[in-house]
Amino acid sequence: MYTIKDLYDLDHTIAKDYLLQFTYPWEALKGIKDEILRLGPSLPEDYEEISEHVWVHKTANIFPSAYLGAPCIIGPETEVRHGAFIRSSAIVGANCVVGNSVELKNVILFDHVQTPHYNYVGDSILGYYSHMGAGSITSNVKSDKKLVVVHNGDEQLETGMKKFGAMLGDHVEVGCNSVLNPGTVIGRNSNVYPTSCVRGVIKENSIWKNNGTVVERRID
Repeated sequence: MYTIKDLYDLDHTIAKDYLLQFTYPWEALKGIKDEILRLGPSLPEDYEEISEHVWVHKTANIFPSAYLGAPCIIGPETEVRHGAFIRSSAIVGANCVVGNSVELKNVILFDHVQTPHYNYVGDSILGYYSHMGAGSITSNVKSDKKLVVVHNGDEQLETGMKKFGAMLGDHVEVGCNSVLNPGTVIGRNSNVYPTSCVRGVIKENSIWKNNGTVVERRID
């Protein structure tokens, strides 16, 4: 329930070939910068290198006060709004929204991802049509600065990583002002209630409620 195959439809990201090299999505975090530098020069002609190692599709809408740090790739029809801060190492797919006061760092956003208001997304991968509600963030470093462990019930997966935010599967909805703790993995088609503090692995088609109760989501 926490492999790349479990979480993502790879036909909705230009990082498909890169991600196919790995079993677990967090294994891809360390190489995002190098993958952008490899992909950038080979992008089709409808991408422009607007500054060194910053590639933006001609149909993307980049607002004047947005900051695009190198290296990064911004996909077709994506909107990067006023005050957005893309620090570096970000692959942002097609038809995405990176909103006001949103900070991205070392991330892959699949197509149709929305981070529209006051979000911090670091060392994370957000799947196709996933959405971060206003003020929701990924916490990517533990308070004790120890290496991040992915907890799935009694199972513990050592990642060997100090910085690891969250892995959101396709069609995940995160409610406003929620915190996704380091090493959080949320399966496809799952919802997180607003103001939640989430940790561990949440299986697909689930709802995380405010008190940490997880129930099955009914899919019509």
